[in-house]
Amino acid sequence: MSQATTPPLSLVAKVKRALVKPVGKMPDALVAPLSRWTRVNSDGEHLDPPMAMIAWAAAHVPGMALVSGTVSQSRHRMEESSAMIAETFPPMAVVEDFRINDDVSATRYRAGEQSSGIVLYFHGGGFVLGSRASHDGVARRLAIGTGADVVSVEYRLAPEHPFPAAADDALAAWRFVVDAAPRWGVSADKIVVGGDSAGGNLAAVLALDVRGEAVQPALQLLIYPVTNSSESADTASRREFADGYYLTAERINWFTENYVPDPADRSGHRVSPLLADDLSGLPPAYVLIAGFDPLRDEGIAYADRLRAAGVPVTLDRASGLIHGFVNMTALSAQARTAFDRLSAAVRAVL
Repeated sequence: MSQATTPPLSLVAKVKRALVKPVGKMPDALVAPLSRWTRVNSDGEHLDPPMAMIAWAAAHVPGMALVSGTVSQSRHRMEESSAMIAETFPPMAVVEDFRINDDVSATRYRAGEQSSGIVLYFHGGGFVLGSRASHDGVARRLAIGTGADVVSVEYRLAPEHPFPAAADDALAAWRFVVDAAPRWGVSADKIVVGGDSAGGNLAAVLALDVRGEAVQPALQLLIYPVTNSSESADTASRREFADGYYLTAERINWFTENYVPDPADRSGHRVSPLLADDLSGLPPAYVLIAGFDPLRDEGIAYADRLRAAGVPVTLDRASGLIHGFVNMTALSAQARTAFDRLSAAVRAVL
């Protein structure tokens, strides 16, 4: 399994990095005028210019697409792309690799000497791609921003391990972290479950799985989560952003078919938490969505259903951003600002 450290860059990737990284340093005086000329969605929101450049590159530059080549090649390219645009952070006080069980590995990050709690984090990648390495920068930024230990989980991926492997691994990781919290010097009632995209789905499913148990998550941190993989997932945002915004309708279908090959499973709450019969009694939720994301509307719908069930919910809309932006903070001031807000939400809970 991949290690927490990012892989070395190839020569081609280094050249791409030299071309791409300056995008994140564009002065506000230049970004503001550019935003008037980028795409506008049906709600009148303007696409952040760096996001527009990334979306264009994903569609036109070889190796920049979310999925390119075989599953193995796509996994490697995602890790390399993440390393290519990763921010540089100061050294962590703790970076510890360990095993949850025979199938699942994890890495714990702690920025300082003390910790305010734990964020149990599940990476994105459509249940097929992604790793601790691809989200190493996300985990480090989250550890610094929240003051908490971040436990980044390397759950099993499809198609080798289809549903329910990832959901079962998330539950195993929760059980491990609850037991480990005291020896890490953290109270078990200060554990946040979170993730982006597929990882946001796993965090939401995990909250449902442990509902009613003695130890509950302090918060669900759901970053542009997948909440509906059934045939009913025909939202306006999935149609509006079906192509040209990094995550496409074609890729969503490919991820779904790999993770949940049996269509009969796709309406169950462990795949599609939006379709759960009852969402009452769940932990508070912070749901962060992107304005130009095909998953935007199902994130809003899940926040609405949680709120209707009596769950405290904060819905945060990053209007100018695209899917995957937590991996793109080096390139976009708007992405950094959105990340700072989610970090502040975690701090407030812990």
